[in-house]
Amino acid sequence: MIGTTWALKRYHNEVQTSEAFSTAGRTVKSGLVASAVVSSWTWAATLLQSSSVAYNYGVSGPFWYASGATVQIILFATLAIELKRRAPNAHTFLETVRARYGKFTHIVFLVFGLMTNILVTAMLLTGGSAVVESLTGVPTAAACFLLPVGVVLYTMFGGIKATFLTDYVHTVVILIIIFLFAFTAYATNNIIGSPGRVYDLLVEAAKAHPVEGNTDGSYLTMHSKEGAIFFVINIVGNFGTVFLDNGYYNKAIAASPIHALPGYVMGGLSWFAIPWLCATTMGLAALALESKPVFPTYPSRIPASEVSAGLVLPHAATAMLGKGGASATLLLIFMAVTSASSAELIAVSSIFTYDIYQTYINPKASGPFLIRMSHATCVVYSVFMAAFSTGLYYGGVSMGYLYLLMGTIISSAVIPAALTLTWKDQNWIAAAASPILGLVCSLIAWLTTAKSQCGVLSVECTGSNYPMLAGNVTALLSPIVFVPVLTFAFGRQKYDWVSMKMISRVDDSEIIRRTSVASGTADPELVPGSEAARSQATEDAEVAHLNKVAKIARGLTVFMTVALLVLWPMPLYGSKYVFSKKFFTGWVVVGILWLFCSTFMVGIFPLWQGRKTVAHTIKSMVLDLTGKRKPTLQGRVQEVSDEDDNGRVMAEEKVTAGKSG
Repeated sequence: MIGTTWALKRYHNEVQTSEAFSTAGRTVKSGLVASAVVSSWTWAATLLQSSSVAYNYGVSGPFWYASGATVQIILFATLAIELKRRAPNAHTFLETVRARYGKFTHIVFLVFGLMTNILVTAMLLTGGSAVVESLTGVPTAAACFLLPVGVVLYTMFGGIKATFLTDYVHTVVILIIIFLFAFTAYATNNIIGSPGRVYDLLVEAAKAHPVEGNTDGSYLTMHSKEGAIFFVINIVGNFGTVFLDNGYYNKAIAASPIHALPGYVMGGLSWFAIPWLCATTMGLAALALESKPVFPTYPSRIPASEVSAGLVLPHAATAMLGKGGASATLLLIFMAVTSASSAELIAVSSIFTYDIYQTYINPKASGPFLIRMSHATCVVYSVFMAAFSTGLYYGGVSMGYLYLLMGTIISSAVIPAALTLTWKDQNWIAAAASPILGLVCSLIAWLTTAKSQCGVLSVECTGSNYPMLAGNVTALLSPIVFVPVLTFAFGRQKYDWVSMKMISRVDDSEIIRRTSVASGTADPELVPGSEAARSQATEDAEVAHLNKVAKIARGLTVFMTVALLVLWPMPLYGSKYVFSKKFFTGWVVVGILWLFCSTFMVGIFPLWQGRKTVAHTIKSMVLDLTGKRKPTLQGRVQEVSDEDDNGRVMAEEKVTAGKSG
C-alpha cells in the first residue's frame, strides 16, 4: 500500500496535502467507496459475533445480524448526500455541528464521536487478539499491541486514500476466505459436505440441546425469542456506530458527489452477504461438528465464555480444515481488524486535527503542520487503544459484551445527529441536551434492569440480553421525546444552512508548490482534487446532481429498509416455520449467490472503474524502468519557507527558473 501511494504520487500528480490525507481530494468513485464501506463495516465482530449468534440461536442469528446492521449503511446514504449538499467543504461531520450550533454542542458531539471510535476500536482489538491467542498462543496483551503496528504505518503514509486501497484488497481476501469456508462446509468436507447433511446434524443437535424460545427448540427456524431480542439490540447499537462514527462521514466526504449514493447502496447490499453466509456456514458448522471427535472442544460444547469471545468461527474452521482452517481464520480476522482499524485511525486523526487542534488550539495552523498533527494522533491513539483493550481483557470484558453495550452508550446522539443535517428547526439546546439526557436514561434503564433481574451488577448479569435491550432501546428512542420538547420550548432555529456552506478547505498551496519543484509538476491544476483544478461550472453541476439524487436516496433507502426488516423476515418469524431440508438448501444457495454478486460489486467493478488509472500507472512504471519516461516541464513556482513553531506559515516567495526534471 505504501508503494501504491508512492506510485500515485509519482505518476498521477497526487500530493499528500492535509486535504488529501483526510478527504482523498473528494474524487473517489462508487466501486471503491462500496469496497471501503464493506471493509470498514466488516469488523472482527462481523465475522465472530455473527457466528456466535448462529451458534446460540440457529439460522435466525445470521439473518438478524446481517439485516440489523445493513439498514444503517443504506439509510446512511441519505445522510451522506445531505452532508455533501449542506457542507461541500467539510472535513468531518463535527465541523457541521459547530458551524450550525456553536461551541457547546460541538463539544457534546465531539465526546460522543470519540466514544464511538473508542468502542469500535476496542471491539476490533479484543476480538482480534482473542482469536490470535486461540490459534497461535500469542498472549492477548501482546496481540493488542502488535495488531495496530502495520495499520499505523500505511495509514500515516497514505492517509484516507491508503485506507480505500487497503480496504479493497482486504475485502477481496475476506470474500475469498468466506467462499472457501462455504464450499468446504456445503460441498467438500468429508463429515458434513452438503446442506442436507448439515441439516440432519442440526436436527440431531436440537434434540440433544434444544434452544429455549425457538419453535420446537429447533436451530432451523426464524422464530427465536432470544434471537429477536438480539435483533433489536443489534439494530439500535449499529445506528450509533454508523451515524456517529466519523469514519463513515470521511468516506462520504471523500466520495465524488456523483458516486456517493451508489457507493453506499452497493456497499450495504454487498456487506449483507458477508455476515449472513459466513455465520450460516461457520456457526451452523460448529453446531453440526461439535459432537464429532474432530472438534476442538469435543466431547464438550463450546464454553459460554469462548462463545462470547468470538471463538465459534475459529473452532469450526479448525474442525473442517485443520491447520489450514486455523491459518485462513487468522488471515481473515487480521484483514477485518486492520482494515476497520485504519478507518478508525483516520476518523480520530481528522477529529483531533480539525475539530480540536485547528478549532480550539491553533486556528492558523498550516497544511504541513496539520499533516504532522494527523500523524502524531495516529500513533498516540493506537498506543492508547492497545493499552485500553489490554485493560478490558484483564477486566473480563469481551468483544461480545462491548458489541451489546455500544448502543446504550452512544445511540442517544443518533437522532439529534441525523436531524442536524435534515431538519432546519432543531435548536442548539435540543441538539446538545438530548444526547446527554438520553445517555443518563439509558444507563439507568440498563443497570436497574440488571439489578432487578440478578440482584447484583456483575459483568455476566449486565451483559445479558434483557438489561442490554432496555439500555439500547432507551438510548435510541428517548431523543424522540427530548428533541421536540426542547425545540418547541426554547424556540425553533429556522436554520438557513449558510454557515455550513461557509466551511472552507485548508490552504495547501504551499505543499503543492513545494512538491512541484521536486516532482516536476508546477501547475496546481494537475493536482487531483485541488481547488485550482475545480471550476464553477463543475461545482454547479455537482450541486444540481446532489439535489436530484437526494430525493432518490430517501425513497430507495426506505424501501430497502422495509424489505430487509419486515417483508423478508417477519412472515417467517410470525408463521413459526421450521425449515425443511429443501428450504434450508435454497437458503444456503441464495447466500452463496448473493456473495458472488457482492464479489462483482466490490471486487470486479472497482477494477473496471479504475482500469485507465491502473493501465497508465503500469505503463508509466515500465517506461520509468526502461528510461523512456519523459520528464514533465516545470515553470514558475512559488516556494514557501517552513512554518514557525506554532505551525503558521512564514511566506517568502521566490522564482525558480523553468527547467526539465
